[in-house]
This record gives sequence, structure tokens and C-alpha cells, in this order.
Amino acid sequence: MTPVDMRYEAYCLIDPDFYDTPARAKGGSDDFELARCPAPDGWVRSDLDSWVVLTPEGVDLPLQGWKIHVSACLDDARNTLTAVWDYCVPRRVAFKFLPSEDNLLLSNAKYAPREASGKFVTIYPADEAQLETVLHELGSVLAGRPGPYVLSDLRWGSGPLYVRYGGFALRTCVSPDGELVPAIEDASGRLVPDVRGPAFRVPDWVTLPAFLEPHLTARNSTTVAGLPYRIESALHFSNGGGLYTGQDIRTGQRVVLKEARPYAGLTLDCADAVTRQRREREALERLRGLDCVPALLDHFVLGEHHFLVEEFVDGPTLNSLFVERCPLVLPETEDMDTVAYTSWAVDMLDKVESAVDAVHGRGMIVGDLHADNMLVRPDGRVVLIDFEGAADVTDQGDQRLAAPGFVVPSGRTGIDIDRYAFACLRFFLFLPLTGLFPIDAGKARQFADEISRTFPVPRGFFDDAVRVIAGEGAGTRAGSGTQAWLEPDRQGWIRTRESMTAAILASATPDRDDRLFPGDVEQFATSGGGLGLAHGAAGVLYALDAVGAGRYPDHEEWLVRHALHPEPGMRLGFYDGLHGIAYVLDRLGHRDVAMKVLDMALGEQWQQLGTDLYGGLAGIGLNLQHFAAATGDPALRDAAFSVAGIVADRLGSAGADGGSPYAGLLRGATGPALMFLRLHEYTGDPEFLDLADRALRQDLRHCVVREGGAMEVDEGWRTLPYLGVGSAGIGLVLDDYVAHREDALFHEAAADAIRQATTARFFIQSGLFQGMAGMILCLSRPYPPGTAAQRDPVVAERIRLLSRHALTYQGHLAFPGDQLMRLSTDLATGSAGVLLAVGSALHDSPVRLPFLAPSERRAARHGHIPPSPRGQGGGELP
Repeated sequence: MTPVDMRYEAYCLIDPDFYDTPARAKGGSDDFELARCPAPDGWVRSDLDSWVVLTPEGVDLPLQGWKIHVSACLDDARNTLTAVWDYCVPRRVAFKFLPSEDNLLLSNAKYAPREASGKFVTIYPADEAQLETVLHELGSVLAGRPGPYVLSDLRWGSGPLYVRYGGFALRTCVSPDGELVPAIEDASGRLVPDVRGPAFRVPDWVTLPAFLEPHLTARNSTTVAGLPYRIESALHFSNGGGLYTGQDIRTGQRVVLKEARPYAGLTLDCADAVTRQRREREALERLRGLDCVPALLDHFVLGEHHFLVEEFVDGPTLNSLFVERCPLVLPETEDMDTVAYTSWAVDMLDKVESAVDAVHGRGMIVGDLHADNMLVRPDGRVVLIDFEGAADVTDQGDQRLAAPGFVVPSGRTGIDIDRYAFACLRFFLFLPLTGLFPIDAGKARQFADEISRTFPVPRGFFDDAVRVIAGEGAGTRAGSGTQAWLEPDRQGWIRTRESMTAAILASATPDRDDRLFPGDVEQFATSGGGLGLAHGAAGVLYALDAVGAGRYPDHEEWLVRHALHPEPGMRLGFYDGLHGIAYVLDRLGHRDVAMKVLDMALGEQWQQLGTDLYGGLAGIGLNLQHFAAATGDPALRDAAFSVAGIVADRLGSAGADGGSPYAGLLRGATGPALMFLRLHEYTGDPEFLDLADRALRQDLRHCVVREGGAMEVDEGWRTLPYLGVGSAGIGLVLDDYVAHREDALFHEAAADAIRQATTARFFIQSGLFQGMAGMILCLSRPYPPGTAAQRDPVVAERIRLLSRHALTYQGHLAFPGDQLMRLSTDLATGSAGVLLAVGSALHDSPVRLPFLAPSERRAARHGHIPPSPRGQGGGELP
């Protein structure tokens, strides 16, 4: 199962159909007055992401140094900003600020990044002397104003000012993980990562100013020593605090400690973590004595942080039991015991319903009912946990907290909130796609019909749930028509391609500079994210061209214009940056522009990037191979071999697991294996085949064989079968490897076991890199173009099963992105990737991802084409 990523919640606030950046809210009528006014005389105003930046003319700031963060609460932010403005402007001290209460709420939300918590204004002193002056003077002005603690900084006294050493200007370097990150200079002048974690730290080469030392001492004086509880482990962190297991040292009883930070971890009702903890404490006091809720044991305050102490409930969450038991995740080769599972699921639902009724009997609603907020004791009893969203049954407010897939429509109050969430749970335990209900409530009837065909649920089991979710006679955006679109035959393919193309084109926003086609939130995570192959315009245009859906000159011109003038900090890699854009532009016939973009990428410091395919050296090496073949330029050929040498050296110096936490096609060693395979196909040099062997073995060490025989990538807490980050992508390259060198370990064990993993009946997402579409592409690869669905019933059925995720946009077929909260059109997560995958099975010309065309030698093994003397594959050097 895909874990919930709560970052996505903030990207759902701007647009009802697509993910969009909260920064788009800037410039609205709800901005602070000072955010709408022009820069003072002698000052320059600029915008940076969600920030308004004010810089005095003629003042040269250092590239890095001690900066001051000003914290503020929502109800006092306007006054705090005015005080900072009135202080900094006449003294010509540069600063930036968030322009509205909405921006401040989102940056301090419950699941916002903890290292950014509380930062409302950032002040840039010119030197340490000015730093001290500002802290003393502005600290006096703002004394007594409340605000959330800035976890990454050192607090000045007891007020809202915080300091940390870091970069003033945007500079980047490559982290030890191979990622491009913000940078500062160390003592030798070398750029190193500007670490922005949820704890204060001073770089090794920086001396803490003497006037800050008393404040560091005060910070370190707060400890857990003297508490009657011993904290054993952390279960979870959010911007609002932590969740810990521990022990009462007086009695030996195991307990859970819930931390709440004041003014931090805001929810959309503007309640902070302390307010929500108070609600939970009051709810547990009213529910005391019920065996379906944890016992409340204690409450205390430590260093301004509030703690609840509750009974430790032994048992897994209902969600984790569902993941273990649900037969839908089994490979096609295994029989589903739907009878036993249905009996268990119905029993669990009955127990949950009884527990919820007991809470209602005390005059309370749970408010945040979902499968991760329920524990199942060893004896089978259900315990409801996490009552931060609880309310009196007479409360007429909207739902206070909600997990994706259990979001109650606005306007439902009181017990109707729990009724809706329980109706979602009824579906969730059989088909966990309830995240689609807010987009299309009509999905409830479709899912009820499908579940009833698959599981022996009692007659009418979903009737009330459908009424609660969809309402009487509710319409649908998807409806049964999506099944007709997704029929795995020639006519079905034509309808699918036409409709999906229409939806993609209808979503285009050519007036915007940050993106052309809406996609995943990763579009906004880095500079130029809306241009690239994975999440941007390049990937969408690639997919449309690959499946014969046409060329779109205006959209290509948008990509050309933005690629020639990339934003500072633009990534360089194949799927995340300039190399992938150059590849697509070349494919689309823009060779001159592609070469200019390639030159820009080669002019940057790329040598220290990671070795992966997604944004690192493997993708760059493959792209250089492509351009060397396309242009005959020996310099590009030499550059490709140079990249291969760097990757080979790192591969040789790595340990048995490569020193990387990742495995798979995009992030693991499989990307380098693909690069070495293509070099072997050009040179015939067995050394490259040896290197591919080593890289593949490195990723296979990260894999496990699950019960039933399917091999998946093991992340320690879950296993992954996916194309992008799981075993399926390893299997694609492994198949190419064994075309050149038969190997019992690979071919008999790994390749077959991976192939089995791709045949699971259910994936939570529909996307290419982490969903059903990727499996369709993998399963279709052995067959000639246009024949996969005809020859393989598993492929045909998986195409039909995409109707589970199918939605509509302006009357045309569309698909949700990651987390299922909004539609997406990008290659990695959305409609473009689904279109490419279905085209790989049904289109009458080859449809593939770059560099993943089967070699002639491999195709010959499957009886498709005769081998050539050289056995060259896609992307080889001339």
C-alpha cells in the first residue's frame, strides 16, 4: 500500500480538479496590506516562491551568515509584520515575509515540513554586529508576542525571534545522496549542504557568537530528567509534535505520550496542536470507562510543550491488518480466499460500528474515523484512537480533521460526519480507493457493484453506504462509460487515446510559466519542475507523440521557450531536468534547441550527482549516448564513456548494498545497469556486461520473495513491486541482461519471481511509476506492438481494471495522480503515463520509455525479429 503523504493536502486548496501550489494564492485580496503595497523608495521588491522579498538598494549582503526568523500567530501576524517593516525599512535591513494569513497557516500546518515551522519573516543582518543589534532592539519591540517555536533555530530569550546560520543567496550542491540541495561554503570554500533539519545545529567551522551562548544554555536546560516516564521510542512526528511509547517508571506500565507544540501544527480550522490535544483530553474524560477507547492516564507541560499520557494498546492498526489479509494484492497465479476474508472484514466492520455507537452514546462523535485510527487487540476487540477531531454530537461545525479517503463533504455535521466516514470504511476494506469519492461520488455505486462481484458480501451490504456517499440519485463523472473507453481492443484503444488526449489538452495552461500541464506536487518542489520528463511538459508531449496522438506546435513552443531560459536551480537529470528535456525536444524535431539545452546542462557541475537514472549520472550517460548516436559527435561519445567511468568507479567502491537506501529502475542501481547494457551492445566489451551484472545484483540484494513467490523491493516496512521504485523496473533491465548472458540466478529465480509480482490484481494508484499503468507496460513488453492484450489475458484484464481509477475532465477520460486527491496529466503519476502504458499494449507501433526498447537480441529470443550481427539495442552509440 502507498503511504499517506500529507504534503498533498495543501496542494488541494487552490483548484478542485488538479494539484496546484499554495503560492498561487499570493497576490489575492486577502494578502496583508504591506504585501500589496509597492517597495519603499530605495528598495527593491521581488517574489520568491511564497515569499515577498525586500532588499535595500546599494546594500551588499554576504552569501551566507546568521539570519533571524520571526515567528507569529495568525491573529497577530499583521501587527508583527508591521512592527518588523517599521523597524527594518528605516535601518535598511533586508527581509522577506509570507504575504497572507493563508500562506502562514499552510507553512505552519500540521503536516508542513517541521524544519520550516513557524517562519513568518526572515531578516538578513549584514554582519554579526548588526545581528546582535537587531536581536536586542527588535526583540524588545516584539517582546511578549506569541508564536510557534522554530525547531531549526536557536530562540532569543522568550520572544518570537530565532536565529540560525545558513545561506542568504540561492546556491546549490550535490548531497551525499546525490540530490541537488541548498548549499553554503565550508571553511575551505567548498559548497556543502545547508542542512535545515528540525533541530538547531551550528556548522562545524562556524563559531557561535558569545551573545548567543546564554540562549543556547537556556535551550539545553529543558530535559526529560525528573519525569515519572521513560520515553522508549518515537512512533510518529508532525509539525504539531511527536508520538512516543514509554513506560511509567513508578508502576512499569507501558504508556503512549502525545506531544503538542503551542501555536504549531495548525489545521484548517486554525486550531493548534495544544487546542486539539485539549479536545482529545476532554473527549477521553467523557468516554472514560469504555473499552473501545484508550484510558487517559495523565497530562503535563514540559518546556511549553504539552503531553497527554494514555494507555498503551497492544495491537496493530486495522489498516495494517487489511494490508496483510486483503486477497486483492495477491498475484494472478494465486487463488483468492474471498470467503474467509469477507467474513473477517464484515466482523471488523461490525466491531467498529459497535465502538462508534458506544462513543455516540456518550454524546460524542469520533470526527476522524479511518483505518489507521483503529487498533485491534489480540483478542479481536477494536479500540478507537486519536480523538483530536472529536466533538459534541450537537456541534454544527464541519469535520475538523480527516485522512485522505475519509474526507467528509462540507455541510455534514454531527453524527453524519461519522456515518460518512464509516461508509467509506465499508468500501475501504474491500477496495481502498475511497480517496476518489470527493472527486466523483458516483464511484460508490461502481465500486459496490465490483466488490459484490468479487466478494461474497451479503445482499444489499453497500446500499446504505452508497446513499450516504453519493446521495439519492447522485450523478457521476465517471460512470459505466469508462469501461467502454478501456476495452482492450483496437476500437477501445482509439476511443481511449482520443478521449485521454482531449482531457490532457483541455487541462493545458499555456499562460503560466511554472507549468504547462497539471501534474504531481513535485512540479513545485524544485525550480523548473513543470518542464521535465517525469512531471512536466516534456513527459506529456513525449507520451502524446509516442502513442500517435499528434504533435502540438504551440505546446512545443512553450517548452522550447522555457527550456532555453531555465530558472536558477533547474535540475540537470534525465527525468527531473535539462537532459530529459533535451531528449524530448530532439525527438520532436527541435535538434538545434535540444543541443543548446544539452550544452547548458553539460556546463553545470554534474559530476557529483548521484548514479541513478532519475536525476543522476545513469540518465545523463544514456542521454549522451543518444546524442552521440544522433549527431556523430565524438566529444559526446567520449563524455558518455566518461560518465560510465565515474559510475563504474563508484560501483566498485561501494559496499555489498552499494551504500544506497534505494533500489529499482529510477533511484537504484538498475539505472546504471541499463546504461552499462547499452554500452555493451555498442562495444561488445564484456566488461560493461560485468558492470551491469554487479549493479543488478546490488539491487537484487534489496529484494525479498514474498509468500507465494513474488519478488519485490524490501524497504524494511513495506515491499514494492512498481516500475519506478520497485522490482518491476529491475525486471525490465534483467530481461535485457539475460538476452546477452544466460544466468540461472537471474533468469530462473529473479526474473520469473519479479514477473509474478507484476500480475497482482490491485494497485492503489493508476500511475506509471508507482501504479497499475507501470505493470501494464512491463507485462506488454515481450509482445509485438499491438498484440499484448490479445495474447495475454492478464494484460487485457489490467486494462479493464483501470476503470476503477478512471474519472472525467470536461467530459473526457482522465486519471488521478499520486494520493488520489486530484487529477494529474504528467508521465510519472497521471494520464500521460496511463496513455503510454495502454499504448504499449494496444498501439500498432512500438511504445516505450526512453532507452527501454528491447534489444534485437532479446526480441529474437521471444521470436519477434531476427537478430542482427551486432545485436544493437535502443540508445546505442554510433
